[in-house]
Amino acid sequence: MASYNLKVNGKSVNVNVDDDTPLLWVLRDELNLVGTKFGCGIAQCGACTVHLDGVAVRSCSLPVSSLEGANITTIEGLAKDELHPVQEAWKELDVPQCGYCQAGQMMTASSFLKDNPNPSNEDIRNAMNGNLCRCASYNRIEKAVVLAAKKMS
Repeated sequence: MASYNLKVNGKSVNVNVDDDTPLLWVLRDELNLVGTKFGCGIAQCGACTVHLDGVAVRSCSLPVSSLEGANITTIEGLAKDELHPVQEAWKELDVPQCGYCQAGQMMTASSFLKDNPNPSNEDIRNAMNGNLCRCASYNRIEKAVVLAAKKMS
């Protein structure tokens, strides 16, 4: 086991884990940040999406040994005192059904909108394409991204 200093949701934390431990399990098992979900374990479904220095990444495939000094943001840290505009849009449009994939969906959407403040529906579909939803709430997700973009402008 090794000791790693990470910056998660704006706070410095120290964890003692094996070098190859995926960030997902550090977040869930060591830091009790359980909003980030395990889906497939091979970075294909998006349930484990977090921000690494502001960019949406799949935490199930990132070994903790590669993250020293990086700024990591989870769904729990997306907003401080109020909801993030993406979270507001999700709530307003009642997007989730089961909700399992939604944290990853919101993390992908918020990173995407940061760099694309006025996306087309095609842009949104392309950006959100790698996030799978077993409940098939894709139409509501797309509408929520549109609403979030309006809220952010």
